[in-house]
Amino acid sequence: MSRRTERVAELLRAEIAMALREDVTDPRIGLVTLTRVDVAPDMSHAIIGWSALEVDAEGRVAEIKAGLDSAAGHLRSAIAKRIELRRMPELRFRHDSSIALGDKTLEVLEHLSDGKIS
Repeated sequence: MSRRTERVAELLRAEIAMALREDVTDPRIGLVTLTRVDVAPDMSHAIIGWSALEVDAEGRVAEIKAGLDSAAGHLRSAIAKRIELRRMPELRFRHDSSIALGDKTLEVLEHLSDGKIS
């Protein structure tokens, strides 16, 4: 990733997070954390990784993703008004399960250190 796309990715992450917090009222989304943003070199699209603490079943992941996909157009136009880019990338959301995987790993390590797993 070039320096320019890295700067745009970080700017988009901050703006999307703020717009989700302040502008989007879809109850399906809830509280999500944006884990990363990858912008295509030609600025045609941006893939936004997200995670949520309350995700415990695949049904909830699909529900949140549907809410984010539904809000993508609104987010794109709201962000286009706030920042100046020649081309505003299309926003695509992907679930990032690394936080949940990290929690499970820590739980296993705690059990190992307590001697509960042999």
